[in-house]
Amino acid sequence: EVQLVESGGGLVQPGGSLRLSCAASGFPFSNSAMSWVRQAPGKGPERVSAIDSGGGVTTYAVSVKGRFTISRENAKNTLYLQMNSLKPEDTAVYYCSKGYSGYGERGQGTQVTVSS
Repeated sequence: EVQLVESGGGLVQPGGSLRLSCAASGFPFSNSAMSWVRQAPGKGPERVSAIDSGGGVTTYAVSVKGRFTISRENAKNTLYLQMNSLKPEDTAVYYCSKGYSGYGERGQGTQVTVSS
């Protein structure tokens, strides 16, 4: 059974930083591309970033490019999202997802709120 557990969300002021983590289990993490998806209130899901199984290929939504960095530590079955220069429009629930598309299995999510 695929299990994904996100952590690291919280309340941060505009311009601040957060680092999200996703602990994965129940599948061969090191063989799986992964992605981060966010959903803001009243909006549809948006794939923020994705990374291939080896960590060498990444992609970002235009809205976060240059501010967010996706990475992974296969030895720890963990996916990360470093978020810098956060903006109020980054406020959303962030999910990690199995696969590159963002439509795979997801965890329960972690809330990120950017507000002064």
